[in-house]
Amino acid sequence: MSKLFIIPTPIGNLEDITFRAIRILQEADVLLAEDTRTSSILLRHHGIEKKMFSHHAFNEHHTLPRLIEILEKGQTIALISDAGTPGISDPGFLIVRECIKNKIEVECLPGATALIPALIQSGFPGEKFCFEGFLPVKKGRQTALKKLAKEERTMIFYESPHRILKTLNDFVLTFGEERQISVSRELSKKFEETIRGSLAEVAAHFKNHPPKGEFVIVVKGV
Repeated sequence: MSKLFIIPTPIGNLEDITFRAIRILQEADVLLAEDTRTSSILLRHHGIEKKMFSHHAFNEHHTLPRLIEILEKGQTIALISDAGTPGISDPGFLIVRECIKNKIEVECLPGATALIPALIQSGFPGEKFCFEGFLPVKKGRQTALKKLAKEERTMIFYESPHRILKTLNDFVLTFGEERQISVSRELSKKFEETIRGSLAEVAAHFKNHPPKGEFVIVVKGV
C-alpha cells in the first residue's frame, strides 16, 4: 500500500536509530535524502544498499508532483534528512502536507532529534516548552526576540557555530545577562559538551573557546 514514512536518523552517533527505521529503509520502494552523500555514510554503516534521490529545500517544490504520482501508484517512500527528524528545521513539511491533501497515509517513526536531549540535560522545567528553531538572521529577528522577552516557558533554539556568539549577545540584550541558559553542542558525538550558567557566563565561555559544531540553546523562562 502507498505510504510516506518519515524516518528520524542519528544526530551524531550512528547507533542511535531504531530497528524498525533500518527495516523500513531496506524495504521502501523509494528513499529520499536531504544530502545523499551524508546519508550514504549511515546506510553503509548499517549494511543498506539502496539508491537514494535528493529531496531538499532547493528542489522539493519541483519534485513534489512526481513523488505524489509515485505514491498514488501504490509504492512506499521513506524520507530522511541529514540528521534528526525530517520536518524539524529540515525538509519534510511540504511533502507531508501534500500527502494529507491527496489522502495518502503518512507515518512518522519516533526517533532522534536534538532538542529533547538538550532540554532534559539543561535541568530546566520540561513540562511546557517552546521550540523556536533557528532565529531569523536579519529581517524579523528583533521582532521575534521581543515577543519572547516575557516567555514563561523554557525556550529552545538551534544555532550554527558562526552565529552562536551573536545570538548569545542578542539574548543578553533581550533576556538580561543573569538569565540562566544551557548550551549543548555536538550532541551524541565524541566531543559532546553542555555549558550551563548565566547568559553573561556562557557568552564569556564561548568568547574564550572558539565555538565548533552544531548548537542547541536552552533558555529558562521568566
